[in-house]
Amino acid sequence: MNYEKNARVINDDIFDLIEQCFDEERSSQNNESRLNFFDTYMNYFVLTDDGSYSINSKEINHKIETLHTSTGAISESFEKFIKPMKFNYKENIAILDICAGLGYNSSAAIDNFLKNSKKNLTIDMVEISAPTLACGLLVPSPIKSHNITKKAIEDELIKTEYASLHLEKNKIPENIDINVYIEDARQTVQNLKENTYDAIFLDPFSQNMAPELFSVEFFKEFMRIIKDTGIIATYTSSAPVRAAFIDAGFYIGQGPIFGRKQGGTLASPSQEMLDLSLPKNDEIRIALSDVGIPFRDPGLNNSSEYILDKRTEERHAKRHTSKISSAVKTPIFLGEDMDDEKLKRRVERNLAKMNIPSTTSKEAKYIVEIENNYKKESDLENNSRNRILNMALKLKKVKNGDL
Repeated sequence: MNYEKNARVINDDIFDLIEQCFDEERSSQNNESRLNFFDTYMNYFVLTDDGSYSINSKEINHKIETLHTSTGAISESFEKFIKPMKFNYKENIAILDICAGLGYNSSAAIDNFLKNSKKNLTIDMVEISAPTLACGLLVPSPIKSHNITKKAIEDELIKTEYASLHLEKNKIPENIDINVYIEDARQTVQNLKENTYDAIFLDPFSQNMAPELFSVEFFKEFMRIIKDTGIIATYTSSAPVRAAFIDAGFYIGQGPIFGRKQGGTLASPSQEMLDLSLPKNDEIRIALSDVGIPFRDPGLNNSSEYILDKRTEERHAKRHTSKISSAVKTPIFLGEDMDDEKLKRRVERNLAKMNIPSTTSKEAKYIVEIENNYKKESDLENNSRNRILNMALKLKKVKNGDL
């Protein structure tokens, strides 16, 4: 229970109100508590620019944020999780939706599927917090397909005795199978069949709150259960997350930009499923800097605090020994002339500890020379994964004096 409590992200006030709502439903068998919830507590919901609603997070690092971008909650689902996919609508489709939340990502997938296919769709929704899923029943549906998702959520909440009344009247189409798992996603993935999914939606609230859902070990489970032509989509552009995908064997590319300054991340076992490279400086920092140390969760059972602490320890241990210091973004200046003398001194002090005399030394240019062939469009040979691994190998050679 402690892990579930720590893992949930919705605001404490609305969490308590949702718990109270369903307590009343179970005890009185009266539907008024659920039916009147949104109108009664509308101020706890956040209207986004596309007319769909989000809710606030609990306080994290002295900040409260909405669970979705203010640009549009349901639009975010379509832009970040549906548009990047390359579904074959002539075949059955299977999707794994991790941190399903209010059900928007699954609903967007259903909407897209119903417009394009007559085949079968399977969606496995995973969400550790029953109240968060229950909030998906209480919020107004932004699109018609959300009512289908609501029905699946309600069925599972009744099955697990969180809810007691069948109030959702929409039927789930016969060619759509929705399974809802209210549990730790790390345990769910270990019980899923290999080579199953065409898409995985990875939508935890933040890497610092849930590093266990961005670890190398978790992504290795993804590699086992995803199809060779499958695509993973996540909103984050974080260096340790992208590094973890590479360590787990994935190719990676830039995801759509929506509601943020940077695009998210796409990953696939097959490079041909990805169109865009990561930005050049992102590749350099992942390959060479201690900021590219990934999260690790051996055993898939460690706490968030343990995972964060261990990564911090690993960053300290590898800084100046096998990785360049991330201070002042040192690696991105390799091969570059620097006019800012004060910054240059700081950068070159960091580089000297890795046997790199200066930003324009032969060693510096050797390490990043592959970036001279950088292309925004990704292909089988010239792609982010290959360039990152190439630079990491060259840094190791320089540090060991093997150049």
